[in-house]
Amino acid sequence: METQYFKDYSPALGRDMECKIYGHAGRPVLFIPCQDGRFFDFENFKMADVWAPWIESGQVMVCAIDTIDKETWSDKNGDPRQRICRHEQWINYITNEIVPFMQDMACERNGWPEKPGVLVFGCSLGATHAANLYLRRPDLFDGLLALSGIYSSEYGFGSYMDDLVYMNSPIHYMPNLPEDHPYIEMYNRQKAVICVGLGAWEMPESTRALDWTLKNKGINIWVDYWGYDCCHDWDWWYKQVVHFLPYLLSLD
Repeated sequence: METQYFKDYSPALGRDMECKIYGHAGRPVLFIPCQDGRFFDFENFKMADVWAPWIESGQVMVCAIDTIDKETWSDKNGDPRQRICRHEQWINYITNEIVPFMQDMACERNGWPEKPGVLVFGCSLGATHAANLYLRRPDLFDGLLALSGIYSSEYGFGSYMDDLVYMNSPIHYMPNLPEDHPYIEMYNRQKAVICVGLGAWEMPESTRALDWTLKNKGINIWVDYWGYDCCHDWDWWYKQVVHFLPYLLSLD
């Protein structure tokens, strides 16, 4: 498996950020680690091995990045406004720096004339961020795999709410999406999966709330509930990746 390591200064975050690319060709995929995670978690937690058949066959190129959750969602004692402003800087880092970088590399490696969309993938809080990115920017992200996420800002910010917290809390902003918003057509042209188990350490309540909203809006995202044996852990996420990837990568 071809890999490349990058460390570059991020204007959005005002510091160096690291990432690693897995693969030589194919559709660009953005991996967001679990809470407080680092880019090397994709490899260290053996998720790269699970994706290997699709990476080595040239179907996907995965870019694993760093979170800054310790400064944002995890810093429960910090000032909430400062924390959400910092999180929004990280969102801008992804949309304005990482996505164009991935698109340019995909065009170069595949010989594509037009910049492709990016499939965004994460587990646990990584799924929270992934789904938020997809729902906010379906013009950039044309696929989603969100496993065991929590889709309410309450997980990181409690009862605090402001304009930026609202923009990062899908169960708050999605109900207010206008019925004629062009994003709905974009969602329905694309493929997205949100999955949660019902077992130990899983928190399916916000998934159910988001699922209800999506159905009410006519948004065709596959929301799947696994059983009470399915717990919040890597072994189950491996199984879910293998189960859902063929659907997400298929052309029909």
